[in-house]
Amino acid sequence: MTKKERYQAFLAYFSEHMPVAESELNWRTPFELAVAVVLSAQCTDKRVNMITPKVFELYPTAELMAQASVEDIFELIKSCSYPNNKAKHLKGLADTLVQDYGGEIPQDIDEMQKLPGVGRKTANVIASVAFDIPAMPVDTHVFRVSQRMGLVTNAKTPLECEKQLVANLPREILGKAHHWIILHGRYVCLARKAKCESCGCTAFCKYYSQNN
Repeated sequence: MTKKERYQAFLAYFSEHMPVAESELNWRTPFELAVAVVLSAQCTDKRVNMITPKVFELYPTAELMAQASVEDIFELIKSCSYPNNKAKHLKGLADTLVQDYGGEIPQDIDEMQKLPGVGRKTANVIASVAFDIPAMPVDTHVFRVSQRMGLVTNAKTPLECEKQLVANLPREILGKAHHWIILHGRYVCLARKAKCESCGCTAFCKYYSQNN
């Protein structure tokens, strides 16, 4: 199977079986999404969604969060992973937004990466999910699953993985494809042991063909 055929099969399968694919994080505004994505690093979306209602109730805007102390924020998020670092990131994020961006999340991916706690993956998520800008965020699920399937080959870094996916997927489908791969990795193509017996992608999966 050529790479082009593999991508065609991937698009055909997920277009049919997962026509709606969205972030599992709860949010209402780009700022809330940014907060949720920062909290989601090495943490499940389920846990983040348990934490954010109180955060968003007290600090629905960058202006209000900027008035809080790191300690105030820590108390609200301490049940997530790495709460000390994330509290500092969120305080810095809010401060920077107020000082440099009028309290609003910038829509440019390079500008977003100037915000505390926002790396390329987080910026791509915000761009794609909040602003519908074509982007391919690469987290651990996307990095693992895209290479197992054979969509990506010999990628040593998330950026290399991102570049290969962007080069081979239709621009208008990037945001949805990101969620296809994440959700498939989260529930089927698990890190420790892929559930190949219940997977509908075996016909075009490189990992399956090499191990069965």
